[in-house]
Amino acid sequence: MRVSPSHRILVVDDLADNLFLLKTILEAEGYEVDTADNGNSALAKVESAPPDLILMDVMMPDMNGYEVTRQIRQNRSLPFMPILLVTAHGDADVIQGLASGANDFIRKPIEFDKLLSRIEAFLRFK
Repeated sequence: MRVSPSHRILVVDDLADNLFLLKTILEAEGYEVDTADNGNSALAKVESAPPDLILMDVMMPDMNGYEVTRQIRQNRSLPFMPILLVTAHGDADVIQGLASGANDFIRKPIEFDKLLSRIEAFLRFK
């Protein structure tokens, strides 16, 4: 186990298989994990119980990860929480994501060692 079980991560993805896989891996590392399968659900969860970190897919129907990130950053009543966007696309996504307020990117296919290292590093600074 790398961290204290008190660190909470919100994983946002519209694909149930991705949510299950990420939740399983992160819980095995000792994180408390909540999930959301769309942007509106993610925003509601962030406002009701802000997580320590958000891992969010970029491409989701209705509201993409950029828009969810923008809305989180515009809500001044929320505490700071690192947002890592997950993308299968190129550099244009990185530029747009950083402009929306994301802190970092994870590229698909996900390399889980890199993902865990980045999560640990952001939580250390938080």
